Amino acid sequence: MTTMTEGSVREFKMPDVGEGLTEAEILKWYVQPGDTVTDGQIVCEVETAKAAVELPIPYDGVVRELHFPEGTTVDVGTSIIAVAVGDGAAAAAPAQEAAPEPAQASVADAPAPAEEEKPQGRQPVLVGYGVATSSTRRRPRKGPGAPAQEASAAIRAEMNGHGPVTCERPLAKPPVRKLAKDLGVDLATVVPSGPDGVITREDVHAAVAPAPAEAPEAAPAAATSAPAAPAPAVSYDTARETRVPVKGVRKATAAAMVGSAFTAPHVTEFVTVDVTRTMKLVEELKQDKEFTGLRVNPLLLIAKALLVAIRRNPDVNASWDEAAQEIVVKHYVNLGIAAATPRGLIVPNIKDAHAKTLPQLAESLGELVSTAREGRTSPAAMQGGTVTITNVGVFGVDTGTPILNPGESAILAVGAIKLQPWVHKGKVKPRQVTTLALSFDHRLVDGELGSKVLADVAAVLEQPKRLLTWA
Repeated sequence: MTTMTEGSVREFKMPDVGEGLTEAEILKWYVQPGDTVTDGQIVCEVETAKAAVELPIPYDGVVRELHFPEGTTVDVGTSIIAVAVGDGAAAAAPAQEAAPEPAQASVADAPAPAEEEKPQGRQPVLVGYGVATSSTRRRPRKGPGAPAQEASAAIRAEMNGHGPVTCERPLAKPPVRKLAKDLGVDLATVVPSGPDGVITREDVHAAVAPAPAEAPEAAPAAATSAPAAPAPAVSYDTARETRVPVKGVRKATAAAMVGSAFTAPHVTEFVTVDVTRTMKLVEELKQDKEFTGLRVNPLLLIAKALLVAIRRNPDVNASWDEAAQEIVVKHYVNLGIAAATPRGLIVPNIKDAHAKTLPQLAESLGELVSTAREGRTSPAAMQGGTVTITNVGVFGVDTGTPILNPGESAILAVGAIKLQPWVHKGKVKPRQVTTLALSFDHRLVDGELGSKVLADVAAVLEQPKRLLTWA
């Protein structure tokens, strides 16, 4: 999304990289003002409520300005970068280089403002924001705050007597600046503790801690007979807690799970299965040349078993349309696989998984997992799911009661596969055993249907030869 402005400058606006999204956070800029960009070049990475996405610029030119720093959440449709194109691109680079000299001279020549005329509570000016107009004023800090005030005075003295100072903006990362803005802290008053004078989150929290009470002036002689009551001690240990803003994927996941849990009536059923034969089949398929280069693991056969069970019980592959008061039965299966990523839980799905052969399913699973681990899952890959598998067994967990992915009617949780004593052919033997849990929406899946689906999955895993006759 672009807009042409005067001077041959194009404004690139934050696009809607996923259906219905309203905002995205700028994670990283790959270009800086003065850089030359070409059509299709990746200029930044943003995180939406669904995934991290790289944004390409749609034209050639020279970067004139980045309107927002990293860590800023920007509404869709807001311009995030200005690029000089055509004739304007040739003039952009010289203008960029000539700008610092007059800026330094103006700082050196201008007299320092008197202390009483200095604006109070003004936030640092960020590119693209303009000057903050907040009238918030902070009470002068006592005790520990004094070094910060002395440092500010030293900077002004250096500006007056020792030539220009290239930058008096406090050093802090974008998330720390945002925290300070949210808490109403002027970074110029914060004492830095990080390397090279960088302000940390702990410094900002310390700045908003209650200041020690000022010692009272000497009281009249008549009042000294009664001792003053000691002031209550205030404890504020920022090292004991860490606050993480809820945004992006985590925020969307939390909202979706709350909506699902309190909208769809969940029922969960369990079954414990001997999967020894399935584990043997996994080892055989690893040696099969048809699966060369593909990732073969128990999840592959569990996914195939669920697809077979859905084919035998198609009514489980449905959704509930509240507005129309209808059950929508899907004649296709977009199989979701829950994946834990550094940005939170996501559920990309394999489109038309019901139509794939076992090697094709293995290839799709491998691509899905690797893309999720790299944080490159697209929003489109997480839309339109019909049923989901969550493999909690990889964490050594026996099983759980999974919450439905919104818009779906069933989710299968797979527990850890462990060697356990099992009665096999009338004798107790060590066998590979796991526990499956199927949660379903009781509005459209009753106990009989849910039980049949779970029983079919268990039957295929116990006797994988059924894949030849049931699939």
